[in-house]
Amino acid sequence: MANNIFDGIPIFVQVVKLGGFGAAAEAMNHSNSHVSKVISKLEERVGVRLLNRTTRSISLTPEGQVFFNHCEQLVNDTEQALQSISPSDEKPKGSLKVSCPLGLSKGLLQPALSEYLSLYPNVSLEWNISDEKVDLINEGYDLAIRATPALDDSTLICKRLTSVPTYTVISKKYIERYGKPHHPRELSNHHCICYSNLKKADKWEFIDKNGSEFTVPVKERIRCNNGHMELAMALDGHGIVRLPEFFLAEALENKDIEVLFADFPAKEVHVYAVYPSRKHLSPKVRKFVELLQNKLT
Repeated sequence: MANNIFDGIPIFVQVVKLGGFGAAAEAMNHSNSHVSKVISKLEERVGVRLLNRTTRSISLTPEGQVFFNHCEQLVNDTEQALQSISPSDEKPKGSLKVSCPLGLSKGLLQPALSEYLSLYPNVSLEWNISDEKVDLINEGYDLAIRATPALDDSTLICKRLTSVPTYTVISKKYIERYGKPHHPRELSNHHCICYSNLKKADKWEFIDKNGSEFTVPVKERIRCNNGHMELAMALDGHGIVRLPEFFLAEALENKDIEVLFADFPAKEVHVYAVYPSRKHLSPKVRKFVELLQNKLT
């Protein structure tokens, strides 16, 4: 293995993440010319152009995108390895990359996130809002926050942060148009708005008075992968929806919606911190998870 195999990779990753030579030079305390020379030498060594350059911007070539994905993971892993053998009382630092759905970000986590950034000024944050599952390892995430009644089997480490009630709700507009069901089994005759990221989006589970679970096949009018959009469509009277409490607090307080089937509750949604098992838990991740646990429990 060549002695210089890693030369230029940290600088290349910074150039891409920060969007230019100048920003990377400033962040890494180098000159612009030094950064430019390092990237040119790296391209010469790997034998392909990694970056398209104009006077105002840079962009990855297709080969550069593939190379960057691997290099970013390499830099993250190296950072994790160094932190794993550092003193346990080391303060969090570096970049924290998190994937989290919009509803959780806005409705539940924002205050804790602000406190974390205030406590640890040496941490920079990359917060990716998405309802889609991400590949934590291949996409270089430190952790993801997920809300689900039950997690799929996984090699990832999953730590439960809190549990949140889920409600089946109906708007006044819908009642005026279509009436109101009084038992979950009537949902097969009503318009329903279903969350598409669930494996069985149109099969809603309920719990009866004896604690037994039963499943109702609902009439799916709308399928959507975002809770805020689901609620908006429900408020406009297009269907009955079921969502975690953090989506519904404002609408319930304003009495724009009402809860259905009080005697037949839905399963709670559990909120998890999920992170790769092959990584040592760095101070920045450990402290973030600990803060979330303290704030949400």
